[in-house]
Amino acid sequence: MRAIGIILAGGNNHRMRELSQKRAIAAMPVAGSYRSIDFALSNMSNSHVQKVAVLTQYNSRSLNEHLSSSKWWDFGRKQGGLYLFTPTLTMENNYWYRGTADALYQNLDWLKQSHEPYVVIASGDGIYKMDYGKVLEYHIDKKADITVVCKEMPQGADLSRFGAVKADDNGRIIDFEEKPMATDAHMVSCGIYIIRRRQLIELIEKCAQEDRFDFVRDILIRYKNVKKIYSYKIDSYWNSISSVESYYETNMDFLKPEVRKHFLQDYPDIYSKVQDLPPAKYNAGSNVKNSLVASGCIINGTVENSILFKKVFVGNNCVIKNSIILNDVYLGDNTHIENCIVESRDTIRANSRYVGEDGVKVVIEKNDRYIM
Repeated sequence: MRAIGIILAGGNNHRMRELSQKRAIAAMPVAGSYRSIDFALSNMSNSHVQKVAVLTQYNSRSLNEHLSSSKWWDFGRKQGGLYLFTPTLTMENNYWYRGTADALYQNLDWLKQSHEPYVVIASGDGIYKMDYGKVLEYHIDKKADITVVCKEMPQGADLSRFGAVKADDNGRIIDFEEKPMATDAHMVSCGIYIIRRRQLIELIEKCAQEDRFDFVRDILIRYKNVKKIYSYKIDSYWNSISSVESYYETNMDFLKPEVRKHFLQDYPDIYSKVQDLPPAKYNAGSNVKNSLVASGCIINGTVENSILFKKVFVGNNCVIKNSIILNDVYLGDNTHIENCIVESRDTIRANSRYVGEDGVKVVIEKNDRYIM
């Protein structure tokens, strides 16, 4: 494909509450054995984008560890490959990335040294499957300056955490509001953009001269009447894990057979870093219904409508309902957990009870696991 890829995975997000204290949003575990960034990387690889940069800064240790080898997404190659860019101190610049446009500006050299004519920009927190080649064809057919991938939202959906988009019959964007409190638009931006590389360099340099740092606010919204910005609709599943509620909802969607089939069985695949763990072990007395259980788990209790990530231990007589248990959690005997997200590497003492009464509860417990 005649494009390079950029994945924006730098942001800190307060709507993720305690979950973003240990890791970048793009490294959040999804659906048992994936990370959020796997979806964008797999889409790049499956669309034959051969050169991809991941821009990250906030709490990036977990993400760096996950991306330590690029071979899982087939980026271990002579030409191109996977690049990881964090903010670099130079003589001219000693800032963090102050926004998405600033992150691109600080890595402008990489864009200038590339020779592919187009750039695919994606965010690291989207859960979807897509062939960017089709978006590029649409972009060229429409003779667009920028193409934004959009999703029609159901009536009454809360659009306050998205960019709300209105387009005319031809698909050209006529209005774009970033995170509006109230709007009559039904379409949201998925945070996936296609733009000519030289055009991008020119726009980013202009932004930097005017001390503007945000790609959406200072490029898409400012130039919507000057440049030809078109929307491309995605018909298949798309969700963004930008808040605790949407993270919970996205994971729970994987318990629906059609969503599971779309991501885990249909071609092309979603790839992730492989860990050599034994298959899940269900001991006598365990009872598991409608749940995703990852490798390395040991189950002794009851699990219903829940997602258990790798290496979770469920003690005797435990009851887990409608919950997400992240990696390497130890649940003591007689524990009851309902409507919760349990943070990774937690140790929950025996006879504990956690129930999310109004909304999803995030459980963080740091007890000693083995007391000698």
